[in-house]
Amino acid sequence: MSLFLVVALIFLINILFGYWRSNTRRFSIQWLMAIHIPVALAIGIRLLLLEWNWVAIPIFIAAFAVGQYVGGTVRGYWVKA
Repeated sequence: MSLFLVVALIFLINILFGYWRSNTRRFSIQWLMAIHIPVALAIGIRLLLLEWNWVAIPIFIAAFAVGQYVGGTVRGYWVKA
């Protein structure tokens, strides 16, 4: 699989978890789960579909963070509408 597809998959997964995270109280169990479950998923996806590459880790971290942010932003727009 290509690096782009794995990064896109991590981004899309984190949109869902970012949406969930934005609806929870900060530092609650649900908030921690919304952040840490996708970390395990991202590591698993990376190990299954790509070989280990230290250079790509910042790209995965960026996709994770942006996905969480976009998920929270999407929820903000949907709640206001």
